[in-house]
Amino acid sequence: MKSFQVGVDIGGTFTDCVVIGSDGSMVAAKSPSTPPHFASGMINAMTVAAQSLGLGFDEFCRRIRVLTHGTTVGTNALIQRRGARVGLITTKGHEDVIHIMRGSRGITSRDLNKVVHFPESQKPSPIIPKRYINGVSERMDCNGEIVVALNEVEVSAAIEDLLAKGVEAIAVCLLWSFKDPVHEKRIAEMVKARAPEVFVTCSHEIAPKWGEYERTTATALNAYIGPVTSRYLRELDEQLTRAGYRQPLQITQCGGGSISVQRAIEAPLLTLDSGPVSGVTGSQFLGQRIGCDNIITTDMGGTSFDVGIVHAGVPAYSFVSNVAQYEYFIPKVDIQAIGSGGGSLARVDALTKTLRVGPESAGADPGPACWGKGNTEPTVTDADVVMGYIDPDNFLGGRIKLDKAASTAAVQKVADMLGMGLMETAAGIAKIAEFKMADIIRKTTVEKGFDPRDFTLFAFGGAGPVHAGVYARELGVQKVLIPLNRVASTWCAFGAATADILHIHEQVAIQASPFDSKQINRIFKSLADKAHEAMNADGVTKSRRHLSLSIDMRHRGQINEVEVNLSDLLGHKAQISAGLLPEVLQAFYARYEAIYGKGSSYGDARLEMVTFRVRARCAMPAPTLNKASRMRRQASAEALTGKRKVYWSELGRAVNTSVMDGARLRAGNRLDGPVIVETTETTIVVHPGQTLSVDAWGNFEIHFREAQHA
Repeated sequence: MKSFQVGVDIGGTFTDCVVIGSDGSMVAAKSPSTPPHFASGMINAMTVAAQSLGLGFDEFCRRIRVLTHGTTVGTNALIQRRGARVGLITTKGHEDVIHIMRGSRGITSRDLNKVVHFPESQKPSPIIPKRYINGVSERMDCNGEIVVALNEVEVSAAIEDLLAKGVEAIAVCLLWSFKDPVHEKRIAEMVKARAPEVFVTCSHEIAPKWGEYERTTATALNAYIGPVTSRYLRELDEQLTRAGYRQPLQITQCGGGSISVQRAIEAPLLTLDSGPVSGVTGSQFLGQRIGCDNIITTDMGGTSFDVGIVHAGVPAYSFVSNVAQYEYFIPKVDIQAIGSGGGSLARVDALTKTLRVGPESAGADPGPACWGKGNTEPTVTDADVVMGYIDPDNFLGGRIKLDKAASTAAVQKVADMLGMGLMETAAGIAKIAEFKMADIIRKTTVEKGFDPRDFTLFAFGGAGPVHAGVYARELGVQKVLIPLNRVASTWCAFGAATADILHIHEQVAIQASPFDSKQINRIFKSLADKAHEAMNADGVTKSRRHLSLSIDMRHRGQINEVEVNLSDLLGHKAQISAGLLPEVLQAFYARYEAIYGKGSSYGDARLEMVTFRVRARCAMPAPTLNKASRMRRQASAEALTGKRKVYWSELGRAVNTSVMDGARLRAGNRLDGPVIVETTETTIVVHPGQTLSVDAWGNFEIHFREAQHA
C-alpha cells in the first residue's frame, strides 16, 4: 500500500499542500486560507489533495508516514497584535530594557521611507507594557558566578502581582543568565507551581546569547505568541489524530528544517518565517539533485515577496531578526521580505500624483478586485488580468473564475487619476512591483558579498513565475528556473515535505586568540550532548544523526561577527585539533573578505570567537525525482491551447500570443517568447526576447536571448 510524505504551508492568501508518494509520484493542491481559523484552510487543502488521489480524508491521513506543517499563526498574532497578555520578570534595575530598544528603533534599510524620515518614526507599541514588568533582586556576573542570591520572597510577590493583572504568559529574562540559568530555572519552577496553566518561557532556553535587549525581546515575543500558537497546534494535532494520522506531527522552523510539535509548542518563536524558509529548503534539495549550487530563491505569493540565498549548496543564515520593529536573537535561514505580492494594492498618492504599489495587500479576504468580494482597488493580480497574463476563466485550473470587468474598472480608476491609458497603467503597476523585487534581491545578495550574475534564480509561489522574467532580467542572473512544473506554486509546501529534522544549539563563550583547542572542544561537546538529547526525544537513532559545527568570529574590538562553518575542515570529526586552528583563522579571513571586500581583514589583529553553534540534523526520506532519458526540442501540437491578446510593454502594444499547456510540455521542449505557459496552479510569462525550455527533470527555464546576443 502506497504511503505519503506530506507538506502543508499556510500563506496569507492560499494554503498549499504537496503529497509525495512512496513511488516518487507528486500531487500539489491549493485552497484559500481561512483567517483567523487557519486549521480549516489546512484541512481543506489536504482534502483537495486526497481527492486528487481518489482517497477519503481519513484514509489519506492513515497512509501519511510524516506530515510537516508550516504555520503562520505566530506571525499573524504578532502582525495583528492578537497575542497573549504577557508579564516579564527580570533583574531589578533592568526593567526598561525592552522599552529603551536600540537607537535605530528597529528601522532597517528595507523601509526607505522610514529611513529618510527617521525623525518622524516612532517606537512600536510595547509588547509588554511597563505595568506588567517586575524586577527582582538577584545578580549573576559575566563569568556565571552568583553575586546576589535570588530573593524568592520578591519573586513570589512578582508572580502574584502579574497573576492578579490577568497575564496569560510570563517571560523570565535575567542578567547573564545564559552563563548559568539556575535563577531563571527556579523562577520558572515557582510560576509553574503557583499557576500551571500559565505559559512560561526563559531566556536561556530561547536565546542563550549576550545582548540584553535582543535576548529580552526574543523571550517576550516567545511568550507573546506562545498561548495562541500552542493552542492552535494542540487542537490541530488532536484533529489529525482523530482523522487517523498516527505519526508525530512535524512543524517547519526558521532554521531550515523541522521540529516536533511539542518543541514548537515550547518555542513558537522558531516558527516565525518558517513558511518562506521552506522555499529555500526545497530549492536547496532540488539544487543538490540537478547540480545547481548557487541559487537565489524568490517566492511571490498573494501578500509578500520573499528572497533567500543558497551559496555553494548552503543557505545563507542570519542570527538577528526583526519583526514589528523589534530585533531579537534567533538562528534562522536569512529571508528578506517586502510587501509586494499578487494582492499588493496600487494607489495614487493624492499629493504627488504618483503611483505606489504595496506594501498594503488585499490579502485572502476580500482579495483582488477580480475575486468579486467587494474590493474595488486594483492589485498586481488585477493588472495581470487586464494585460492578459492571467486567463480569468482558467485561474487555479478553472476552480476559481475571475471577474475581468472588475479588474478593468479598478485599473481604469487609477489610470484616470494618472491621465494614462488602461494598458499603460496596468503595465506600470506590474513594473513598479517587479523593480521593487529586483531591488530587494540586489540588496540581499550584495550585502552578503554575492554577485547575482553568478546565480540561477528560482521563481515560485503563485505569482512568482508571472513576474520573474522581468525582475530576473534586471539582475542579470544566469537564468530563471521554475521548479518541477506545476509544483512551483506550492514550492514552500514541497520544501516542508522534504525538510530534515533539525535542532540548533548555541553558546556564547568569548575568547581571544591565541585559541585553546581543548576549551573549544569542551564547549562543542556540551552543545553536542544537548543535540543528542533532543534527537533522543524525537526517537532518532544515532546512525541517522549528522552534527555540523560553526563559530561566530570577529576582529577584536568589533561588534559584528561572521559565521565560520567548520564542516569542510572537520569532515565527520566532532573535535578541533590544535593543528587545525590556523585553517580556522584562514576560513574566517576568507569569509570576512567575501562580505566586506578583498583586503578588508587585518591579519595582524587579534581575533575573538564569540558564539559556538551545533546543528543536529536527521535526513528525512528523499522523494525520487525522475529524469527524462529522451529530450525533444519541438513541443507537441496538443500543447498549444489557443491564443489571446496580451499587452507587452517591450512592444508597446497587445499581440496575439500563443498559450501553452504546461502539463503537455516535455523534456527538451523549447519555446521562443512572447508566449504564455499555463499550469493548474500558476502562469509562466515569457517576454519578447526570452526563451523557455524544459529540462530533464521537468523544470521550466527562462533564458534571456538578448543578454546572450550581447
